Amino acid sequence: MLVAAVGVVYGDIGTSPLYTLKEVFSGHYGVQPNEASVLGILSLIFWSLIWVVSAKYVLFILRADNQGEGGIMALTALARRSAAHYPLLGKTLVLLGVFGAALFYGDSMITPAISVLSAVEGLQLAFDGIENWVVPLSVVVLVGLFLIQKHGTARLGVLFGPIMVLWFTVLGALGIYGILQRPEVLHALNPFWAVNFFAANPGIGITILGAVVLALTGAEALYADMGHFGRKPIARAWFLLVLPGLALNYFGQGALILGNPEAVRNPFYLLAPEWALLPMVALSTLATIIASQAVISGAFSLTRQAIQLGYVPRMFIQHTSSQEQGQIYIGAVNWTLMAGVVLLVIGFESSSALAAAYGVAVTGTMLITTILASSIVLLLWKTPRWFAIPMLLGFLLVDILFFSANAAKILQGGAFPVVAGIVLFILMTTWKKGRRIVLERLDETSLQLPAFIDSIRAQSPHRVRGTAVFLTAKADGVPHALLHNLLHNQVLHERVVLLTVVSEDTPRVSPDRRFEIQAMGEGFYRVSLHFGFIEEPDVPAALKLCQLRDLSFDPMKTTFFLSRETVISTRRTGMSRWREGLFSILLKNANGNLKYFKLPLNRVIELGTQVEM
Repeated sequence: MLVAAVGVVYGDIGTSPLYTLKEVFSGHYGVQPNEASVLGILSLIFWSLIWVVSAKYVLFILRADNQGEGGIMALTALARRSAAHYPLLGKTLVLLGVFGAALFYGDSMITPAISVLSAVEGLQLAFDGIENWVVPLSVVVLVGLFLIQKHGTARLGVLFGPIMVLWFTVLGALGIYGILQRPEVLHALNPFWAVNFFAANPGIGITILGAVVLALTGAEALYADMGHFGRKPIARAWFLLVLPGLALNYFGQGALILGNPEAVRNPFYLLAPEWALLPMVALSTLATIIASQAVISGAFSLTRQAIQLGYVPRMFIQHTSSQEQGQIYIGAVNWTLMAGVVLLVIGFESSSALAAAYGVAVTGTMLITTILASSIVLLLWKTPRWFAIPMLLGFLLVDILFFSANAAKILQGGAFPVVAGIVLFILMTTWKKGRRIVLERLDETSLQLPAFIDSIRAQSPHRVRGTAVFLTAKADGVPHALLHNLLHNQVLHERVVLLTVVSEDTPRVSPDRRFEIQAMGEGFYRVSLHFGFIEEPDVPAALKLCQLRDLSFDPMKTTFFLSRETVISTRRTGMSRWREGLFSILLKNANGNLKYFKLPLNRVIELGTQVEM
């Protein structure tokens, strides 16, 4: 489990040495490769890894699990629960969490682009005149990665762990090799050098954190992938292998720069012996592909959670492994990410240029994670304030400093992840609000179930054999599909089931809580099916658990009735016209209930309903 965690969880942060020190000394920040600067930067990187990754994520955030699941959406669900008695606070926390999820998608595009570009750029040190081939080769590698997604990564995943273990071992070995040349680089373990750097460079100060944060990119993956491996394997992998490998390599690169300031052009590859350059390029490319795969898989998982929580339209989800539940493929997300990644590579052309855009989304998500976790610690866990408040303020202060340093990048190309995050935030909140308004409009014109059953009892229509299942979001109202069927066909089945599918804030729902059933009389039943936000809502399979003496769901005698809404824009209070138009487009392109709930194709009848927004 520990080796598997290394392969999946630490791919992103594990490839940061490829470009972090290179970017710091690139000349964008005015940092000179002298002893004070090198030791100061190394001290900043080391203590950032200790405070942000080790203390905040590994020792603190990983404890904020939602029944074993992690990630920004799982944390948002917990935060909403913690603020149950404070409606305004709860709504604010949910919006922050949704925006954090939107920023993650921006990060999902930048990570593969900058990682693969950094690896392929190593060829420039081995072959002259290959500069013009870096971008095309990077595009080929990335397009190939996205093309294999639909086939699943179950077999390839077996190799991820051993390759990344080899990667971190090589990082550490190269670091030791460099440190032995200039042992004085270990003085950077003293945080004095970090403080001294800020004091000696007031003009650079906070700005340099925009480059230092590159060493932390991927820290969010520790929490996002917790559901696959658990807290302990992730923590052990960090302290036993990943942190030592990263720290040694950064110090080795620093030692190289101390001995040869010209090595700042690419300290990672120049740290390796000349004979090992091409093998290092090959290993680096494999490591960056693995890092990219982890981010892409994370985007798929996040999308599934967002769909279940009602923030993203339903999409077709393909399971690529019969053994692993978390291995899924979502075509719309895959091709959108691929387009964004390719455009980034072609537009920025180098890892140095792309590094200017990197960090805004990462630090924004880190800051939001701390805010959400703070509400959980103070309101849900009720941790003693004398301990919780100083700790949380320490995390918030560092996150704010990193975010402030990266905010300046918005004008240097960093606008891309911000704009992408804003666009996705608008789409997600528009869908959520639009669905709520649609349900309100339908509720306004629906009949109450008890009154409807009384009318059936007084004047019963013709009843036909079998069971009719009507999906409805409102358990106490009569579905429009039922009214339309009765109006046009003038018949009712002998058993009528009003089915409501409920998505819970928890990742999974135990079998004993899967369904609730209530007999309403006159052959009517009210059934509620409960699913967690990472579960696959297989309605026919769940209904098999609901067998009663007077109610059965024989597949050949059960018909499912669905309502397909068509939105009509009006002047009624709800959303602005442009958001109504946007919601209408999303609604038309959303995957229907038929596929999403895995209903049998030959047992479904859809009836249309017009809804005035």
